This record gives sequence, structure tokens and C-alpha cells, in this order.
Amino acid sequence: MKYKIALFLLLIFVLQSCQNENEKRLAENAKEAKKNEKIFNNINKAWIFIDEPINEVSEQNVKGWTEWRDFLKEIGDKPRKTIGAFQKKSTAISKKAIALNNNIPSQFNQPQIKARISILITKVKMMDLFIHLNQIPDDKVAFLIGEINKELVSLERQMDKIVEKAKIPKEQGEADFLKMLDTTRAIPSSAPPLDQNLPRVE
Repeated sequence: MKYKIALFLLLIFVLQSCQNENEKRLAENAKEAKKNEKIFNNINKAWIFIDEPINEVSEQNVKGWTEWRDFLKEIGDKPRKTIGAFQKKSTAISKKAIALNNNIPSQFNQPQIKARISILITKVKMMDLFIHLNQIPDDKVAFLIGEINKELVSLERQMDKIVEKAKIPKEQGEADFLKMLDTTRAIPSSAPPLDQNLPRVE
């Protein structure tokens, strides 16, 4: 009889602990779902990119530079519904950003533009990295979206500067003068080297 009572009490204890475990698990799941919803809402609110050209030069590039047009189109399409959609979109944006290094129009194939494209790619890749972490730091993703927008504006302004500078007429002989300043084009000295054994006047 004592064994039956002990077994009965043990069974009740096991059932009670299982119920407590289930309640704990459900509470943790609800907490995690609430946290994920908050992260989603924060990223959804921050996900605003400058996808429209800010000046005439950038607008013309949309017509002629395929990679630039594709990149702006990609950042203009906002994902909906889930964090997974934002993760997929982030990966797609990263691929389009990397493609900006291809087929840069000859007018803009300059160090200033390449440097800004590299910075833009780095920030897009960082955003893609953060959004794919198990614990997504939504504040960092939101910050990087702002940084990407700043880099886009900087890149477009630099394009505009290059176009404006090209419109300024060069003065007569300026091209030759600039060539003379270029040390890579300097003519090596044809004078014989000085003899070290000759006396020098000091």
C-alpha cells in the first residue's frame, strides 16, 4: 500500500513538473515572438533608402549605367511581412552593390568614385551581416541604413562634381602643364652621374 501511494505521488509530481515545463516553454516562446516582432517593426520603420537620383547627373546614369539602375531599383523595393524577407532583400542589395564596380562609365572611372563605391559596398555588406545574425541588432541595422543613404548622396554629389569640372574650359597650355606635373611621365635625366671621387666645393 505504501508503495502505491509513493508511486501515485511520484506520478503526480512528474505530471506537475511536465506541465510547469510546458508553461515555461510557452512563456519563453511568447517572449521570443514579442522580441522578434519588435525587431521586425524597428527594421521595417528604418528601411527607407534614397532610391531616387538626387541630381541630373545621377538621373542620366540611371539610363546609361545598368548596374547603377539595378542597384537603385533593388533598394527601392521594400520587403514586407517577415524578417526573412528583409534578409533576402539585404543579400540581393549586397550583390547589386558589388556589381557597381563593373562597367563604371569612363567619365566616372576615377579614384574618387571608386573609393565611394567601395565604402558603399562595405556598409551594405555590414548591414547584410548584421541582419543575418541569430540575435539581430536592429539598432545597428537601422544605423547602417542611414549610413548607406549618406554614402549614396556622397557618391551622387561626386559624380555631379566630375561633370561640372569637365564643363570648365581649359586654358591654352593647361593640358601640357598638367602633363609636366605628372611625375610618372617625367623624362629620366640623361646627364652622367657625378663621380664620387672628385673634390667638392662646400
